[in-house]
Parts: sequence; structure tokens; C-alpha cells
Amino acid sequence: MKTDTTRQSGTYINTRMKALFVAQDDKPVTLKEINLARLTPFQRGLLVTDGTVTQFIEAYTFMPVEVVLLEQTKQTLSAENIWLQLPAGEEVISRQVVLQTHAPDKSPSITHTYAESLIVPKRLSKCILNGLESDKQGLGGLLRHSGLETRRELLWCGIETLTDLPSVVAHLEGKTFVSRAYRVFSDQEPLMLINEKFPLHSDT
Repeated sequence: MKTDTTRQSGTYINTRMKALFVAQDDKPVTLKEINLARLTPFQRGLLVTDGTVTQFIEAYTFMPVEVVLLEQTKQTLSAENIWLQLPAGEEVISRQVVLQTHAPDKSPSITHTYAESLIVPKRLSKCILNGLESDKQGLGGLLRHSGLETRRELLWCGIETLTDLPSVVAHLEGKTFVSRAYRVFSDQEPLMLINEKFPLHSDT
């Protein structure tokens, strides 16, 4: 049975962690509030890390992460995107990836993250844009190796059930995910808006 001190500590940590998300009140209606105290330490770390998720997963699992590019297309915004500070008519790159590991004694692969991103190409260098097509290290790795100074701003987090998933993660259809959204900035301009979704329960 939890003591009053334990309950108070849990409430305090839950409040502090949620305060890291600057636009929690603006989260999509599809996201339900999340009790961070009920997540595993690994899941809480994924939610609040401001480094690259790929590195975090590799450090925790001690296995290399494979970045699987599912889709990448150029789109024209049909409406203003306030999070990217772009008006309607601007071009963005829509990108979907899965982060997975392959345990030596387990098959199939373990899905850790399904991510959707909107990227502003006019604010990125040519080497980063070229890397989007050919590099297998993910967005965080591309930015880090480019030498570009960036910062991340956590927007919101929550719980959601996903449908209409790509075939690679179709086995997770209808299951619950822990989700977060954040922006990557450079020189006070947002470069990309990223939504990362982590399976609440392991798919192994």
C-alpha cells in the first residue's frame, strides 16, 4: 500500500514531467490524458528526452536501431500550420518511419517507434535534404552530423489508439500508443514538427 509521501512524490513528478510540454492544452482531441506514473521508466524517458530517440533506444536495449523509411513525399499546405510558422501554400516534406530492433533470439523485429514528421525543406541545407533520401540514421542523426545547432520544444503528449497503420506495423492496429509531439528549431525558426508514437505494450 502506498504511503502519503509516495503518493505526493508521484503526483509531484507527474506534474513536473507534464510541465515540460508547452502546448499540452492544445493536444489533438484524439489524445487522452496520460498518467505518467503508470508508464515504465523506459517509456517516460522516451517521452521527455530532448536528444535523439534512436540513441536513447540503443543505449537502453543495447541493440542497434534500424530506421525503416515507410513514405516520404512533398506536399503543399492547404492551410496555415502555426507550429511550423508557415502559411497555406508552402511546401513541406511528409515523412513516416519506424524504429525497430532485432534481438538475436527473437523474431520478428521489435517495433519501438512509429513517427510522422512534417519538414520545412527551405530551412534545411542541401546535405540534410540529400540525407533524407539516402541516410538510415533518422532525423536526429542527420541533424547531429550536419553540425547544425538545434533545440527541441516538447508540445504535448497523451494516449491514443491507432488505425490505418502501414503494413510494417499493421500488427499493432487498434492497440494503444503513448504519443508525443515536438518541434525542432534552428535560429528561432521551426525546421520540423514530429509526432512519435510508442507502443504501450511490447509487440514481442
